[in-house]
Amino acid sequence: MEIRIQNLVKTFGSTRAVDDISFSFGSGDIFGFIGPNGAGKTTTIRIMSTLDLPDSGDVFYDGVSVVNDPEAVRRLIGYMPDSLPEFRDIQVWEYLDFFARTFGLKGEKRTRILAEVEEFTGLGSIRHKYLAALSKGMKQRVSLARALVHNPPVLVMDEPAAGLDPRARLELRSLLRILSQQGKAILLSSHILSELQDTCNGAVIIEQGKLLSAGKLNELLINRKAPAGAVAEVPMERELVCVIIECGGPPENMRGRLLEQPTVREVRLDESGRLETLIDGDEQEINRLMVLLLNDGFIVSGFHRRRIGLEELFMKITTGGVQ
Repeated sequence: MEIRIQNLVKTFGSTRAVDDISFSFGSGDIFGFIGPNGAGKTTTIRIMSTLDLPDSGDVFYDGVSVVNDPEAVRRLIGYMPDSLPEFRDIQVWEYLDFFARTFGLKGEKRTRILAEVEEFTGLGSIRHKYLAALSKGMKQRVSLARALVHNPPVLVMDEPAAGLDPRARLELRSLLRILSQQGKAILLSSHILSELQDTCNGAVIIEQGKLLSAGKLNELLINRKAPAGAVAEVPMERELVCVIIECGGPPENMRGRLLEQPTVREVRLDESGRLETLIDGDEQEINRLMVLLLNDGFIVSGFHRRRIGLEELFMKITTGGVQ
């Protein structure tokens, strides 16, 4: 299954919520959809899920268009919204049974599939509980089960880990990996970048409705050139490196000196009092900065490089702008 988002545009009044976005992913992929609040993630997801129509552009699922054939697309995707509706008078099994019936599942087949979905998502022991009585984590499991009842090849998920406790996040991550291994293509939006890096093999980053970067994580994190689709203004000529610097004196003074350097993108103070320094450069630039600090009288008790992750990539190519 190939999912191709092609030149997607959506406006609301004078606001261009989605501005000519194009990217693709496929079976077995888990792609993180990343961007600040108001970047256009939910609008894009709603278009992909046939809940909204684009002003122009299209989304294709193995060539099936969301614009021209939304009914066919709905059988190919499982949509998981950011929250479950607050139905107070319906039990878990009734809720899932209703959606199974809407997809035409009947008789013993429906019973068998619902039992399998309940077992996979761990809902068997609470199937007779009312939705309103469930915890946030259990509601997310119900929402995932609903998206899976018709066994779609694609899952589109809007903030599935929002509000979950650490255990629930780990369990969700495990379920997503299993679904990916089964060949499902998964797109999920999230603000928890560390979670995405541990879960996803690809990412799509947008800001102010524009695509900044898209592709497999190993390419995005180590490639020195701008990924396909990245805007021309984003500087990606050199690799971004993270250097952890241990200070022998007040870290704020050293931080200020580092931020004066044109190759230093950001300097953060971690919980141990070390400086996490994002640098546009290579080993030679790191050495230059260390020599600069020593010549200026700063005490550097140690430093080492750290593997770059999604957080650093996100900070590198976004500006923090909102629409």
